[in-house]
Amino acid sequence: MDHKPHCVPLNDGHFIPVLGFGTYGTAEIPKSKAEEATKLAIDAGFRHIDSAFVYKNEEQIGRAIQSKIADGTVKREDIFFTSKLWVTFFRPELVQPALETSLKKLQLDYVDLYIIHFPAALKALEKCKDAGLTKSIGVSNFNHKQLEMILNKPGLKYKPVCNQVECHPYLNQRKLLDYCKSKDIVLVAYSALGSHREKNWVDQNSPVLLDDPVLCDMAKKYKRTPALIALRYQIQRGVVVLAKSFNEKRIKENMQVFEFQLTPEDMKVIDGLNQNLRYINCKFAMDHPNYPFTEEY
Repeated sequence: MDHKPHCVPLNDGHFIPVLGFGTYGTAEIPKSKAEEATKLAIDAGFRHIDSAFVYKNEEQIGRAIQSKIADGTVKREDIFFTSKLWVTFFRPELVQPALETSLKKLQLDYVDLYIIHFPAALKALEKCKDAGLTKSIGVSNFNHKQLEMILNKPGLKYKPVCNQVECHPYLNQRKLLDYCKSKDIVLVAYSALGSHREKNWVDQNSPVLLDDPVLCDMAKKYKRTPALIALRYQIQRGVVVLAKSFNEKRIKENMQVFEFQLTPEDMKVIDGLNQNLRYINCKFAMDHPNYPFTEEY
């Protein structure tokens, strides 16, 4: 089986695999599950692993990667690893130590992509890139005005390579995607299969994306799962997509996203499912001056 990942270029010369493995687990999932699932994902062919300090499982994920390097499945350079700076470390002098702490836990010398959630710490992030601790820097949950603000910053040294946002057929982010493409910034989709498991973050009355009749009908037509239809939709519109599962069967299944193609007509039908439904709206941050979700995109 060919495990060379399908990649898209980033604006700094690096490449990012279009399908990533999400490692966030809810509080009730034991941290050891993340280690097991990451090994399964690498065995299945995932080469892009998305993590964060706040997931509290970096040691486990690091162990999984090290064991797959040790057994010869992958080399370090085969893995595209993303981590994220948590909000408690935004003071510029805390940024590099935070990344160094993550690297130590992960047993890695560098990450491929380091992401911030607010515009505050960009300068310090640029220093991490200069120090070789991360190859690329990106942002998460930025609206187009916040991106514009960063891109127009005097003395900007490195443009963010990506903007990681919630994106799925119910929230297809069309305008933000077009804006990012126009600025050569890759859109990375989290909660790409909807998000219902996190009771603290998500309104449990919101519709379940993977139960959508249109996606279910399409899954029958293509002889795939609704999840694969939702993932394939993103890849065909030029979005890098994160698939999160700790279930061995589904982890393997998600790799089938490269085995079929949706017709342009079906892509349009899925476009029509958009209802600007945000599962994760971070209500706790609503009063923050940088709260991103008050803008249309």
